[in-house]
This record gives sequence, structure tokens and C-alpha cells, in this order.
Amino acid sequence: MKAMILAAGKGERLRPLTLHTPKPLVRAGGIPLIEFHVRALAVAGFTELVINHAWLGQQIEDYLGDGKRFGVRIDYSAEGEPLETGGGIFKALPLLGEKPFLVVNGDIWTNYEFADLRLPPRGLAHLVLVDNPDHHQAGDFRLHEGRVSDAVAGEPSLTYSGMAVLHPQLFADSQPGAFKLAPLLRAAMADGRVSGEHFVGRWIDVGTHERLADVERLLAAEA
Repeated sequence: MKAMILAAGKGERLRPLTLHTPKPLVRAGGIPLIEFHVRALAVAGFTELVINHAWLGQQIEDYLGDGKRFGVRIDYSAEGEPLETGGGIFKALPLLGEKPFLVVNGDIWTNYEFADLRLPPRGLAHLVLVDNPDHHQAGDFRLHEGRVSDAVAGEPSLTYSGMAVLHPQLFADSQPGAFKLAPLLRAAMADGRVSGEHFVGRWIDVGTHERLADVERLLAAEA
């Protein structure tokens, strides 16, 4: 299975760090956030990676190169202007092939074991969900008996972690350009073709200076 790291975000809330550095290259414990993913994917047996980028994306290519020093091969999908999650993945499909692929947001930090991530037969998507963080208490989806559906107000919900396995067929009716992934997922949920799992390990959406500091503290505690 190939893996795609989403790395096209600007990281507005991490300014001034991201004024001259792309968000995935912001460091925690001295290591760029995206490097944690590359190394974890390599350990999990993923050898072919695709990384999309936009804002200051050449810096990402310059830092990671072809991936050889990490034991992987990296292809890049340069966007120029960000295409959002759905549009970015759609543009990269020629690099990802016709089989299901793993996708992970480049701006999260986690100890999830990527080797465990699989797409069940006939599924279009398998999502990793986490407990709702303080900054997103409303959550995104419900998980019941391994199936994912849209969140309903007043009922227990979980948050999408930014980790999933997707089938290219999820994008069968898509057109080039910027678009979000969530509407495609919700359409597939309506057909019962989205599975999920609840991950209770370490996970942080590194969207602010405060959450970056949380990662730093966790890494320092493990050192």
C-alpha cells in the first residue's frame, strides 16, 4: 500500500514560525513534524510515499529529498495554490495508483501504528477517530459497530484524526480543483461504505503554538 502525507497547509495560526517555514517542517523536539510520519511509515513497511505541498513546498522537497535516507521513495504533488484535502488527494491520484492508499495529515503528531491501518473489502474509506479534543468538542462523526456516520447533536461523537485509508473510487465523480474531502466521505457513509476505529493513544492536532508546546512536553517526557 502507498501512503500520502498531506502537507499543503499554510499554518496561519503558527505564525511567525510559518512565515518562512512550511508548517510540516515546523520542529518539535528538534524534528520536523513531517519527519515523524516519514519515519513511522517506513517502520510500518510503507516504502512508497506521496507528499503534496503548496506554501513554501520546495523546502519540503529539499529537506526530505527522494526519501532514500529514510528507506522510502517519495514522489511529490506540487499544487501551487492549495486545493484543500479532497482536491489535493484527487490531483495526486495518478501517483497513488488504483489500489487503496493510506493518507495522513502532515500537521498531526501521534504514536498510531500505521501497520494496523487497513481498508475492509468493499469499503471506500476507513477512518481513524479519536476522542474530541478541547478545541473541537462537537466532534465529526459517530462510530457504531465499526461503521461511521455523521455526528448528531446531543449524541456521543468522535473526531476525525486525519488518518485514513481511502479507495480511489471515492473520487470517481470528482473534478480537478479545490474541494473538501468531508462531502465525499458523507456520501459514502450514506451507502454504508465507511468503516472506522477508535484510537485512544497519543494524538495532537498541531494547529497552534499551545498544541506544539504540548508535543514538546510529551517528547521531553519520553526522552
